[in-house]
Amino acid sequence: MQNMRKIFKNSKGATAIEYGLIAALIAVAAISAMSTLGKNLGATFNSVSGNMTKAQ
Repeated sequence: MQNMRKIFKNSKGATAIEYGLIAALIAVAAISAMSTLGKNLGATFNSVSGNMTKAQ
């Protein structure tokens, strides 16, 4: 019975899982932000390129 209590008191595994979930959430947020930023940046460069072509 004491062994069971020690297992349930040990929170190192739970902490590691929580850190893993936080890291995964940050990774998903970063990937979605970079994807959106990349699309917007690509549209901006295409617009600038089109305007430079018209000016020539």
